[in-house]
Amino acid sequence: MVKLGFIVEGDTEKFILEESDFFNYLKSLGIDFDPEVVNAEGNQNLLPHNLPLLTKRLTTLNKDRKIPANVIIILTDLDADVCITKTKERISPLPNQIVVISVKEIEAWFLSDSTAMSSLLKENFVCDNPEGVDNPFEKIQSICLDKIQRGIGTKTRFANNFVSKHKFSILNAAKHPNCNSAKYFLNKILELKNL
Repeated sequence: MVKLGFIVEGDTEKFILEESDFFNYLKSLGIDFDPEVVNAEGNQNLLPHNLPLLTKRLTTLNKDRKIPANVIIILTDLDADVCITKTKERISPLPNQIVVISVKEIEAWFLSDSTAMSSLLKENFVCDNPEGVDNPFEKIQSICLDKIQRGIGTKTRFANNFVSKHKFSILNAAKHPNCNSAKYFLNKILELKNL
């Protein structure tokens, strides 16, 4: 039986997994997971020599962890890398690890959730090609300044507000026709369900 563990690039990804509807989704599928999401604190730390230590936090038994994670999903951004393949090669995952890369940044998933963005802006919102936006966080900042005449703070603060107040959902992001990385993330989870 599979027990999932998660390693993420940074605070925003950690918050999204821990505080959105994602863990409830896993429970609804009957997928076991470790509720501790390990924050690598930057994509520069998602390198082969760091993976064993990051993974160890999810695979070490302790009083709270009776069963270790045996499949680790690493969630990171494409950022300025040329392609997904190059990012995966840079990370060089271990055999029990799956790398999922948000294109170009995780904030593109925010733009993909029209329901949450509409709640934020208090008007109907649709982004046709969220993964085509070079800097989705700056795009959201610009949209908010234009539509509601206020900024959104730091990435982490915005993620906190967007998830808790506006109910951002990875499931909604994955429904967007042009958010393939969110779809890929959920499809990988579904593939693991039957292992």
